[in-house]
Amino acid sequence: MSQKEQEFTTIIEQHRSTIYSVCFMFAKSSNEADDLFQEILIRLWQGFDNFRHESKLSTWVWRVSLNTCISADRKLKHHKEAAIDFGRNLYHDSDTESRQAQMLHERIQRLQPFDRAIVLLWLESMSYEEIAAIVGITPKNVSVRLYRIKEELKKMNNQ
Repeated sequence: MSQKEQEFTTIIEQHRSTIYSVCFMFAKSSNEADDLFQEILIRLWQGFDNFRHESKLSTWVWRVSLNTCISADRKLKHHKEAAIDFGRNLYHDSDTESRQAQMLHERIQRLQPFDRAIVLLWLESMSYEEIAAIVGITPKNVSVRLYRIKEELKKMNNQ
C-alpha cells in the first residue's frame, strides 16, 4: 500500500462516524446508505490530491459528504421512496425518549436537503462558524436558517 493510500485509509477511519451520520440522515434504506457511503469514499479519494488544507480536514470531509448526499438526493427525487431498514429498528424502544428521537428523525427527513444538512451539523454540536464553513454560507445566515428550520419542524407537529 502506498503512503497516499495509507494516509487516506487513516483519514477514513478517523471520520467514518461522520460519513455514516450523513449517510443515515439522507438514506431511505440501508442499501442506499451503503451506496452513499461508497460514493462519498470515491469523491473523497478523487479530491484527496486537491485538498489544500485551507480548512480543517474534518470540514472538508463534512463538506464532501454533505454535497455528495445532497446531489444524490436531488437525483433520486423522482424515485419512489422505500421504508428505511438498517437491519434493526433503532427506534423501536417504547420509552418516551426513543419515540421522540424517532419523531425528530422522521421530521428532519421531510426537510429540504440543504436544511437537513444544517440540522445535522447543528445536532453534532458544531458552532455556527463551523457550519457556515462547511455549507458555504455566513454564520448569520446559519442562525437565520436554523431559526426558520426550527419553526418548520414545530409546524410539522400539527400536520
